[in-house]
Order: sequence, then structure tokens, then C-alpha cells
Amino acid sequence: MPGLGSRMAALRLRRPDKRSALIMAVALILVISLATTAALAGPGLLRWFGLAGPATAEVPPPPRLQLAPLAADAPIPTKTGVAAALNKLAGSSALGTLTGVVVNPADDQVLWSRNPEKTMQPGSTGKLLTTAAALLTLDPSMRIKTRVVAGTSPDSVVLVGGGDPTLSSLPKGSESVYPGAARLDSLAEEVRNAHPGPIHTVTVDVSRFTGDGMAPGWETSDIAGGNVTPIEPLILDGGRSKPDELDPPRTAKPALDAGQALAQRLGADPSTVAVGTAPPGAPVLAEVSSPPISDLVETALRISDNVLAESLARQVALARGADPSFAGSAAAVRDTLAAAGFDMSGVTMEDGSGLSTDDQVPARVLGEIMAVAGGPAEKDGRAARLRPMLSGLPVAGGDGTLDDRFAGGDSASGRGFVRAKTGTLTGVSALAGVVTDTDGRLLTFALMANGTSPSESRPQLDALAAALRGCGCR
Repeated sequence: MPGLGSRMAALRLRRPDKRSALIMAVALILVISLATTAALAGPGLLRWFGLAGPATAEVPPPPRLQLAPLAADAPIPTKTGVAAALNKLAGSSALGTLTGVVVNPADDQVLWSRNPEKTMQPGSTGKLLTTAAALLTLDPSMRIKTRVVAGTSPDSVVLVGGGDPTLSSLPKGSESVYPGAARLDSLAEEVRNAHPGPIHTVTVDVSRFTGDGMAPGWETSDIAGGNVTPIEPLILDGGRSKPDELDPPRTAKPALDAGQALAQRLGADPSTVAVGTAPPGAPVLAEVSSPPISDLVETALRISDNVLAESLARQVALARGADPSFAGSAAAVRDTLAAAGFDMSGVTMEDGSGLSTDDQVPARVLGEIMAVAGGPAEKDGRAARLRPMLSGLPVAGGDGTLDDRFAGGDSASGRGFVRAKTGTLTGVSALAGVVTDTDGRLLTFALMANGTSPSESRPQLDALAAALRGCGCR
């Protein structure tokens, strides 16, 4: 067996000396460096070193990102060019009586119009008046409160409506049609924590609003039809029988339904719930808050929610010290817009949602509101206040009330580029919003068609808006 000295000598023979190790390290670095350079340089250099297989197609460069602010110096369409793009489409008999206006909001230049002063039924484009007034009157971060206060006896409570129709009966983890809605379960939990004793009586206080729950020009069939519920300051899920669906049948007694739902959660008898008034100065046991006004505006426009629009109109009336009824709220909306510099000539609104068949609005007014909302804030201080209107407008072929429109034919080119509020009633179709043309110029428009079926007129209105998308129009 070899001795220790012999084994050590053998190890010294196998182990490289320092110089050899340095050479090996440098060689390894060169190989790694060349491989990295070759990989970064592409397959051509790899093949030159014999490190790649047969030549393959070059990998295309990544796509250029196009999302960017609109250029302030984008070309402006001419009146002649816009007329050439729209007039043939505007002559379709499917539109019945058509009025409209197209504006460059950067300088308020009217690029096209057709009878813009003629009053027409706006349908749900009437919500543009209400939401504009709400944003001009109310703090956009304001939230509407729903409270429970102590009743007249130790075993009674009063549910006080503040005018938030988005308050939801759904459990946590389930979403209604109103994003971020407050929960009735949260209200009940707070009450139980603040009032450990038994509760036998629940009263509902609806004194915050006044007048009838149904506006002139509304039909009671609209309740079962899913369009509306009587407007009260205490409503769950907009009165919907199915909170996660847009237009299921709605209730004819929203405040009592809300009180009964709270009674069930508190262990009280729902059949004893009645309308009453909270005792003056009663201690607040629980309180929940709606999403902020700016979010409520966006939701009202996106899904065209009549109940939410009416509730916003009531908040405008309350803020202005006006009667929170249909008549008082409509007058408050009109007065707010007039005070803000909008010409309200010809406007007659019986409600805040446009559902009334008695509403009348010129296309000029809708066009003026859209032009301000889409105009430069540095030129017009109103623009910054009205910006949430733009983000609330449905996207053509994308969401809200435009999700199934602009699907083909003459309107397909507007898909994804047109954002607009819709309006639809029997014999009424309207579209008002914004569109970016192919040159990157933002245009605003309002188009109203009365006298023909929406199934005929809506595709034509969509085609007109899409034609604006196709503008250079010079």
C-alpha cells in the first residue's frame, strides 16, 4: 500500500497549478461571453460559430404600443368633409325625424348640425343632464348615508333612508349590478353590536324625499317590466327582484321591502314593519355609505339605470335647497346647468332619467354638455368636473348599453372607438358621446331620432357615429 507521501505526490500531479487554473477560468469566461453575445446578437452569429441549427425565419419585433394621449395638433375635420361623411347616412328614412350636432370640443366649433334647436324626446340621453348637474353641484367624493337609529321604545329601531338605491341585500362576496355597494348585512351587524337587546319593531323613515314615487309620463307597467321602481329614499338593489340582473321585475314598495329585509336580519317580525319618522335627535346605531358620487354617475350612465339617475337628481335638489320631488329635482337640474352657463332653452324634463314620455330636449343641449365634458380643462373649468361622464359612457361593442351594438355593417368601424350614452323608448332612439377619428382628433356628438322603431333607427345612428370615426373628413 502506498504511503501517505506517495498519495500526496499523486494528488499534486492531478491538481492544476495556479497558472493552469487561471488559464481555465479565462477560457470559461470567454466561452460564456461569446455564448451570451451570440444569443443577444441573434441566430446569424450563432451559426457563424457553429452553435445553431439551420437558418430559421427572423423573429418579428414586438408590436409598437399605440395607447397615448391625443395629440393637440391632430388635423381638424372640415365642415364640408363631415357633411360628406354624414349627409347620405343622415337621409335614411329609418331615422324618422333626425336632429343632431357634431362639435370639435377643443375650440367648440360646430362641424355639422341638423335642426339642433328642435326639441325631441331624449330617452335615456336625458341622464346626461342629471349627471352633469350632479357633478357640478355635489362633491364627487360625497357618499350617501343609510342609517339605523334608536326608536321610541327600547326594542325598536328606525331605518332612515338617505337616497342610496344601490344598498344591497346580497351577502358579502356576491356582487349586484352596482359595483362597491354598501350591504344591508353590514348595517344589521352594526345594529346588533350597538343594541345587544332584542328588537321587535322596525320602522322605515322615507321623509327625505317628497311627492309621488312615479313621474308624469311613466307607466306602472315599467315596474314589472324591470325599468323602474317607485322613487323613495330607501331602496335595495334599485328595487330589483334579482340584484345581479339588469332588468328583472322590480318591486312596487321598495321602502317597505327594505325594512322587512332588515327586520328579518334583526329577528323582528317583518309583517309589523311600517312607515314612520325617526325621533328627533335619536342616537345613531349603525350607518353605511354608498360609493362616491363620481362612481354613481359612471354606473348610472354605463348601465342606464333610471332609479340611480332619479336618486342623483334628488341629491341635486337637496343640495340646492329645492323640493326633493320629481318637479323640484327637475327644476334643480335645469337651474344648475343654466347657472353653469349652459343654454337650457327648449328643455322640458319631468324626471331625471329620461324615462318620461313628456321630456323634451334639443340636440344642441346634449351636444353642448358633451363638448364641455370632452374639452380641455385649461380652457373651461367645467370640464374637469364633468370628466367622470366620459369614463361612464358605454364603449361601442364593449360594455354597458352598447355591448351588443356596432357589431357589423356600416357601424363596425366604430367598435371600441365610440363612447356614447344611449336613449331608447317606443319611437325614440338617441346617441350622444365622443369618438376619436382616424387622425387622433376627439369629436363630440349628439344624435336624436324620433318617430321610427329603435330596431330601425339604432343601426343608422351607430353608422353615423362610426362614420365620424372614419373621418379625416377634410
